[in-house]
Amino acid sequence: MKALVYLGPGTKALEERAKPEVAAPTDAIVKITKTTICGTDLHILKGDVPTCQPGRILGHEGVGVVEHTGSAVTAFKPGDRVLISCISACGKCVYCRKLMFSHCTAGGWILGNSIDGTQAEFVRIPHADTSLYPIPDGADEEALVMLSDILPTGFECGVLNGKVQPGNTVAIVGAGPIGLAVLLTAQFYSPAKIIMIDIDDNRLAVAKRFGATAAINSADGKAAETVMKMTGDLGVDTAIEAVGIPATFELCEKIIAPGGTIANIGVHGTKVALHLERLWDRNITITTRLVDTASTPTLLNILHSHRIDPKLLITHRFTLDRILDAYETFGHAASTGALKVIIEA
Repeated sequence: MKALVYLGPGTKALEERAKPEVAAPTDAIVKITKTTICGTDLHILKGDVPTCQPGRILGHEGVGVVEHTGSAVTAFKPGDRVLISCISACGKCVYCRKLMFSHCTAGGWILGNSIDGTQAEFVRIPHADTSLYPIPDGADEEALVMLSDILPTGFECGVLNGKVQPGNTVAIVGAGPIGLAVLLTAQFYSPAKIIMIDIDDNRLAVAKRFGATAAINSADGKAAETVMKMTGDLGVDTAIEAVGIPATFELCEKIIAPGGTIANIGVHGTKVALHLERLWDRNITITTRLVDTASTPTLLNILHSHRIDPKLLITHRFTLDRILDAYETFGHAASTGALKVIIEA
């Protein structure tokens, strides 16, 4: 089969690999129909994720059709159309019982990280019964790809961890795909203001179309001053970091109001300063999280009721044999205007 393989920092290739086989009774082999590229894949290529070693097939999102199942799989059979969760969950360990599937002792974020992932024609899914979701007839596969990772990540790590409430003021730092997923799902809770901050005017324009009440280009270094003016020098109730670099997290520290919450989503590859000399007395909460996908059933229901349209995030489409072009497009979003790309296998 064809597969996109990580060869070390800055290097990747489309290679021929052997098809995966069932390795445990709880496994399923899924033939990929559609997958995508995540910002985390770019972090891997930068060398920010040491658990992902050279030779790994990348990708942790997608939809497909079950081809084979292990003897212990009871919820799925060959021919079933399925949504692949970016998080593999055994459903039994101490963390799974707390709904912290991302820290499953036999799973977690392993696809495209510590085991081969979904940017290929076939993928092995461990703990299939609790790591796949059935796709109902008539469902849009492209929209469902956004539910593998990006929407639950934005919702859980940003909106829920950020304690977004009706009438609140929310700032989202980073108008990339994750930041926009936060924007879409934050509106479930009717905040009074959603301020989107980025250095890309094109993405800020998209954010305005998606429901942001204000957009700030932070390239001039005055974003914090602008936010404070917009909030009567109070700051925001929730500041959500959706980039993963020191400057954006420190911006959240500057704009958070007393009693507010900073919710980190970004994958950080370098250390970030925590300015307790300013924050020690401000009653703030700082949250971190890797997506658990515990919200996926809820988001599926919302998708089926047409209360959200994840396809808004899709800007480009490629076939698997052009996945290197897809990476080039996704990795240079400032010039290509890319948000999410769909790769058809």
